[in-house]
Amino acid sequence: MRMRFVRPLLAVLAIAGLAACSGTPTPGSTNSPTEAPSSSATSSSSPSKTATPSASTATGAGNAELSITLLETPESAPQSFTLVCTNGVPAAESSHPSAAEACTSLKNGPSVLSPAPMRTDQACTMQYGGPATAKVTGSVDGKEVSASFNRTDGCQIALWDAAKSVLGSDGGL
Repeated sequence: MRMRFVRPLLAVLAIAGLAACSGTPTPGSTNSPTEAPSSSATSSSSPSKTATPSASTATGAGNAELSITLLETPESAPQSFTLVCTNGVPAAESSHPSAAEACTSLKNGPSVLSPAPMRTDQACTMQYGGPATAKVTGSVDGKEVSASFNRTDGCQIALWDAAKSVLGSDGGL
């Protein structure tokens, strides 16, 4: 008789625990929208560390000189292209597959390639988004950029998705 009540209670507690780890605020919660997923896309951290995207939503000047290397699968040949933007408009020397979209994205959110430092309390979903990796080096609005992206967990996938127009790929999805 007692097990009939314990199992449903455990199920409810498990679901509540998972919801608390999802990073999605529930109605009435005090979580702020700046508590975003983390990634290894930082210029000063090792590839195993994670970071959260910057809370800054300020637009930038839209000037960029980037080299992007994309590897969709370990077996595929790397794709390399350049992205040169002036005031949010692609320059003729850009070889990026969607340069106009990427330049606009960088002008509207220059911090997409420079996330804030890792939060120690950040939980990431244990999902795998595929083997795609990307490396971006260069500068955005005069700030040096050296960022790495992958899709190994929910936090990394979220940062990839935020930067996908600059990366030139949706990660094979």
